[in-house]
Amino acid sequence: MTKYTELKNGAIFGPGIPNPFSQFFIGDTFLNTLTQSPDEKINIGTVDFAPGARNNWHIHHNGYQILLVTAGEGWYQEAGQPARSLQAGDVVITKDGVKHWHGAKVDSWFEHIAITAGAPEWLEPVADEVYNALEA
Repeated sequence: MTKYTELKNGAIFGPGIPNPFSQFFIGDTFLNTLTQSPDEKINIGTVDFAPGARNNWHIHHNGYQILLVTAGEGWYQEAGQPARSLQAGDVVITKDGVKHWHGAKVDSWFEHIAITAGAPEWLEPVADEVYNALEA
């Protein structure tokens, strides 16, 4: 299991603050806002997920999201598709309008850099039954 101290010591940008968007997440997450594009249309930050933490299903409208996995192990899933196991070095590109979620595996911390354009529409939580079936 990637322990928090290992992630904190190994991550480039540090863990950030308790996620101010926590109402759209299950479990503990931390956000470190890194920068924004000059036109303020693209946000870049790291998100750290405690073991078992994940965000709700969501859609990016008029934009996209790129995830650069920097530490730990996690999951990414698009609606109607099987979940994809993620580890440091993986890259995920989510196109405009695609319903998806991402988060840590049950036994590992997980961190990614999120490059996000457009407005998110936050949807329902990922059901425990769906999430727990991934670990089987």
